[in-house]
Parts: sequence; C-alpha cells; structure tokens
Amino acid sequence: MKHMLLTCLLALSFLTATAQDISVEKSTYGIQVGFFGVYGHNESRLSNSIALRSELGLDAAIYSDNFVGSRKFVLVPALTLAPRWYYNLKKRVSKSRRIDGNSGNFIAIKTTYHPDMVIGHLNDNVNFISDISIIPTWGIRRHIGQHFTYETGIGMGFIHFFEEDNVYLSNTSGLALNLHLRIGYRF
Repeated sequence: MKHMLLTCLLALSFLTATAQDISVEKSTYGIQVGFFGVYGHNESRLSNSIALRSELGLDAAIYSDNFVGSRKFVLVPALTLAPRWYYNLKKRVSKSRRIDGNSGNFIAIKTTYHPDMVIGHLNDNVNFISDISIIPTWGIRRHIGQHFTYETGIGMGFIHFFEEDNVYLSNTSGLALNLHLRIGYRF
C-alpha cells in the first residue's frame, strides 16, 4: 500500500510539474520582417489571455511625383500600441498545441502613429503628413522551432491625418486597412 501511495504521489507531482500554464507569456521580445517593413516588439501580460503589444518599426512607402514619373522608396517610423486578446489558448492546450511565445489566434485594437519624419529622400514639392490609425484586427501567430515565428493579420478601421499650415487636405480622416504577413525571431 505504501508503494502504491508513493507511486501515485510521484505521478501527480510529475503531471503538475509538466502541465502547461494556460496564459500568455509574462513578457516576450522579438523582431519581425514583413512585406512593408521591419519591427521590434514587446508583449506584456495584462491578464491570462490579454497582452499589450508595443512596437517600434519602419513602414515602407512608395510614392511618385506624378502619374508617369519614376517611383521612389522611403521608410516611415511607426509607433504602435495594441492590446491583444488571445481567445483560443485553452483550445490549443486541449489539442496539445503550443502556446509558448503567445502562439494563438488574437483580436487586437492596433493603434499606430506615424510622425512626419521620413528616412529617405523626398522631393521639395512632396510633404509627408503625420497620422494616427485605430484598426480592429484579427490575426494568428505561430512558432516554428524554438525562436522563429510567423504572424498574419487583417483589419479595417479609422485613420486621421494631422493638418499642417502649408498643406491643404480635403479630408483629414478616412478608412484604413491593416493587412500584414510577417516572419520573426523571438528572444
């Protein structure tokens, strides 16, 4: 009887020690590269299923002076805050799928600010106008191996352009689209 009790206690302690906690990570850092830029990010846990993502990146932009002229490439700094709700963590664990590094499906409210700074050369007659956008987004994040990730998301929301003294804007706000596909490395 003592051996049976000892065996049961060892089995329970082993199961408790190896059980995966169903929660987003306390804090995770990484870099991501997508079709439209490069980004460094941090996700900090707010609750078991909600994380706050902060991101600093460079968005790519292509512009042209006129309809016939050559196109030019510039990079624009982007500051982003996005609370993310990872809504399927329990389901992933029940199917023995990974949730480390916040792997899962999420719904986010992505808020991005682009200051009126440009990395690259703009012609004298071209002016970049700063903006802020708020876009509800649905997405997924998955891990490949220990450190590599891929992420995709789609959403539609609101964008507001800040007026400047020497620029006329017919509309200062409008509809914005968030469509991203990124691969990354998690530290």
